[in-house]
Parts: sequence; structure tokens; C-alpha cells
Amino acid sequence: MADKILIVDDNADFRSELKDFLEGYDVMEAPNGEEALKILRKANEIGLVLLDVMMPGVNGIDVLSVIKKTDPNLSTVIMTGRSSKEVAIEALKERADDYIEKPPKPSEILETVERLLGKKRGEGNISDLSLKDKIEKVKQFIVRNKFKKSTLESAAESVCLSPKYLSRVFRDYEKKGFTDYKLAVKISAARDLLKKANYNVDQISYKLGYENTESFIRQFKKITLRTPTEYRNKFRRDKVKRRR
Repeated sequence: MADKILIVDDNADFRSELKDFLEGYDVMEAPNGEEALKILRKANEIGLVLLDVMMPGVNGIDVLSVIKKTDPNLSTVIMTGRSSKEVAIEALKERADDYIEKPPKPSEILETVERLLGKKRGEGNISDLSLKDKIEKVKQFIVRNKFKKSTLESAAESVCLSPKYLSRVFRDYEKKGFTDYKLAVKISAARDLLKKANYNVDQISYKLGYENTESFIRQFKKITLRTPTEYRNKFRRDKVKRRR
């Protein structure tokens, strides 16, 4: 099941902030209801819509009504800055899957998104998952949060396990500890950034959540046996050779 998310909001700054919260997901944006409906009418892999209520032209409730008529299985979360029970009631009447007041907390957004997309993937309630499935969910959690400072505690909370227990069973299943697995994911992301992007080493270090570049360089070299700069230079040399 696709994890692509569509954010529909007329405030560009808010869309940008929300997109930052959801780094790790494939996110699309629409500045108004009309544009959202155009996107949704075309073939797509959108699994969740985050939909503002107060927009010029076609408002969020109207967009929600169309969505539920044309694609009733598409998960939709209504967002509004108005602390109004009437708005919530109206949204729920139109079969919104959830309701969030703006400005939302990052943890609230992430919990809601993961819960609804998890439901679409057939995961059901976290408490109903097998231990093996919970470990897989933790691995997904690590990948989706590779650009953030995720912790064992936050990962354990996402699958309703104690950090100590998760640490033990994660190692049993994966043959490496949570921290080592998270490091491998971050270094893999760093490799991709060094190959494809024009970020410098300091920028990559910051993007991956390191407090200082020296720590990033040290860990990168431990895994790859090269510094980030050496890795990038070798990749570029090899690329030139392949073109000849």
C-alpha cells in the first residue's frame, strides 16, 4: 500500500513546516481545494490526505465530500485553526478519518499518519501485531526518521513495548542492536546524499541529525572505511571512468 501523502492548505509556510514533520514520507502539496481535486482525479498512489478546512474557493469540507464519494477508502484527516466542535462534527459526518486542530504537534501528526497508513497496510491495532511484525514496524520507523534524532524510547513507544525489551528482542531478530541498525540506515542515507545531492559534508551531517560534523565523519569512516569527502570523490571518479 502506498504511503504517499497529499497536503492541502492555502498557507505555503504551513505546508512547508508540515512537510518537514513528514520527512521520510513521499509528500505532495496542493495550495487549494481545486488543485487537490485535480490531483486526485488523476491516477495516483496517494494513501492519505491532510486537508485544511478554511481555504478560498472549494473549502476542505467540500473536498472531503467529493473524496468520500469518489474514493471512500482514501484516508482523510481534517485540519482547522478554529477550535470549533461544529467543524469537527461536520467533518466526521462527511466521514473524515480523523480531526486535528492547527497548529498540530509533530508527535500528533506522526502518530495520526502512521496509525492511518498502518491501518491501510492491514496492520490493525499495534497491540494485535506479532512480535516479528512489531520489529518490522520499528525498522520502518527508523527508516522514516533517518533525518531526525529518533531514540530507542520513541521507537519502543511506537509499538507499545518497553525500551529495554525492544532492545533485547530487536537484537535477537536482527542480529544487531537498535543503535547499530539506526547507524547503518543513516550512513546509507548519507551515501545517497553524497552521490546525488550538492550538499556539503556539514549540511549532510546536520540533515542526518548529528550534533557535530566530526562525529558524523568518524562514524561514516567506521562503516565505509572512507571519509565522506573521500567517498564522494571516489564515486565521481568511478562515474567518469564508466562514461569513457
